[in-house]
Amino acid sequence: MVGLLLASGSPRRAALLAEAGFDFETVSPRIEEKFDVDFTLRELTMWNAIRKGTSVARMCPDRIVLAADTLIALEGKVIGKPADLSEAAQILRRLSGRTHDVCSAVFIYRFAAGQPVMFHEFSRVRFRRLSTNKIDNYLAKVDPLDKAGAYTAQGCGAEIIAKIDGSYTNVIGLPMEKTVVVLAQFGIQPKST
Repeated sequence: MVGLLLASGSPRRAALLAEAGFDFETVSPRIEEKFDVDFTLRELTMWNAIRKGTSVARMCPDRIVLAADTLIALEGKVIGKPADLSEAAQILRRLSGRTHDVCSAVFIYRFAAGQPVMFHEFSRVRFRRLSTNKIDNYLAKVDPLDKAGAYTAQGCGAEIIAKIDGSYTNVIGLPMEKTVVVLAQFGIQPKST
């Protein structure tokens, strides 16, 4: 049986796959994520997902590798992960009361068989109006440094998010609706409960 390998260090992606009933192992790709303002949100996430997935698939050619990348954009300007808490607060101030796009690209590949499958998903997220106090309280509860846009949809997310249009799991980092369908094409099914 060819197993599933998650090419990601994201605990959120691992949790989504586990909650859906998938058996998998995790390998963190040793790839620096590209962040270039000359690329669109979709182009950047696809580029990063391909690079992460291919690097792991080459090392494990018989395994089915799933890699993903998630970024956000406000009015077409891509926003990545904050470098520190000060930048995280600045990002949350920019997003306050506004709607932004979240894009995840997913790359699933078995190197020995060729034929990778790639797809992307967009969701729209509207933030509540956030006071400085509300931002400080949120950042005291959440580690924003490994999260695109300095926030997470789950947990305390309801404190800052007013509405999500589209896939909720996409905002977390892995659009499970499409991911489950594509994994089935590779013969990977969740455990029956």
